[in-house]
Amino acid sequence: MTETTAKPKTDIYETITNKIINDLEKGQLTWRKPWSSEHMAHNVMRPMRWNDQPYTGVNILVLWSTAAERGYQSPYWMTFRQALAMKANIRKGEKATQVVYADKFSKEETDESGDTKTRTIPFLKSYYVFNASQIEGLSDSFYNLPEKKESNPLQKLSAIETFIDNTKAEIITGTQACYNETRNRIEMPPFESFESVFGYYATLAHELTHWSKHPTRLDRDFERKKWGDEGYAKEELVAELGSCFLGADLDFEPRLQENHAAYIQNWLQVLKNDKRFIFSAASHAQKAVEYLHSFQQSDTSIHIPR
Repeated sequence: MTETTAKPKTDIYETITNKIINDLEKGQLTWRKPWSSEHMAHNVMRPMRWNDQPYTGVNILVLWSTAAERGYQSPYWMTFRQALAMKANIRKGEKATQVVYADKFSKEETDESGDTKTRTIPFLKSYYVFNASQIEGLSDSFYNLPEKKESNPLQKLSAIETFIDNTKAEIITGTQACYNETRNRIEMPPFESFESVFGYYATLAHELTHWSKHPTRLDRDFERKKWGDEGYAKEELVAELGSCFLGADLDFEPRLQENHAAYIQNWLQVLKNDKRFIFSAASHAQKAVEYLHSFQQSDTSIHIPR
């Protein structure tokens, strides 16, 4: 059994996108499977490498989905060689999971005037990892599960409140949950109107992800022209993923929007039109969450590598 970083015969973008499309067509959201899995419902966190570094971008979606489907409880993943280096071994018959990383190479080209220019070309490589649940002989730290965190459903959580306050986002109380880019502020219904504290923070995390797109911040623009168009669908997918990523970081469960069925149909169309967009959406969501973390003076919720 060996690992590989060779370019796979099948297209990475198409393989991962088709898996997500299949889930969406069943009414399932790949990135929410961990919260609905009986094995992981109270232990959701970012997938972690063997050295406690979290996975980022589309790999979060891939590993969350795989863990939920196969019942893996550990958040840790590693290659065959990494397990071997720790004197552990993969159980016979276990199947690896494909993840990806971005790389690039430089190519010299001659233009029409005869000048030589160097062009940087990005591409993806793949490699294969195993969950700690598939491995024997690791130290106990790889198998210990996070403790379930209890909270009073009627009280705000001070750690998350501090996180939000540190962003300095303007948040007003109103009748709906939305981000107004013209006024550059978030509107939220009263806290007491939510069924649970997690529902409140999940909604706010969604709007904070939208808030990060402002031209003075991450300047994220999908050429949205009107409500419900493709640009709108793309931004909503980024906000959905951002809410899930931040939920895993800050220990709250993201909740579905009331009109999630309409969102799913819009996302299906976007992903069918562009097999690479889920990678882009996950990357934008990753950057948005990193941006929100950047306001924290001593952020111990998760260490995100730069």
